[in-house]
Amino acid sequence: MRIGELAERAGTTTRTLRYYESRGLLPARRAENGYRTYDEGDLRLIQQIRTLQDFGFDLEETRPFVDCLRAGHPAGDSCPASLAVYRRKLGELDALIGQLQAVRTEVGAQLARAELEASAGVPGGPEPRCELNWEDDE
Repeated sequence: MRIGELAERAGTTTRTLRYYESRGLLPARRAENGYRTYDEGDLRLIQQIRTLQDFGFDLEETRPFVDCLRAGHPAGDSCPASLAVYRRKLGELDALIGQLQAVRTEVGAQLARAELEASAGVPGGPEPRCELNWEDDE
């Protein structure tokens, strides 16, 4: 198939496919007329790359999966290098989840403090001026 058909079937653009080719992720085969040619195996490569990118993998992290498919394995994640990338990515995700949980705890504590202060009010003090009901003192 030609590049336009591959792009359509993979749900991407020809520009993206050319970029993958320039990065060595997609083979650069040419027909006698100079047109790029692709097969079903190339479609599987693109689908693997796009799935991993949807999961948050950067393009370079997809390389071991592509290499695994090119080596003839039925799945791009059945090689040791692919498994190592999965493990590394899970570690990164666990760290991010921990950071987000810590931030959530802090935001929750700030909200609880702010709600408590807002409900208690300050006897005899000026009414707080909030952005939503700010009036000019003219």
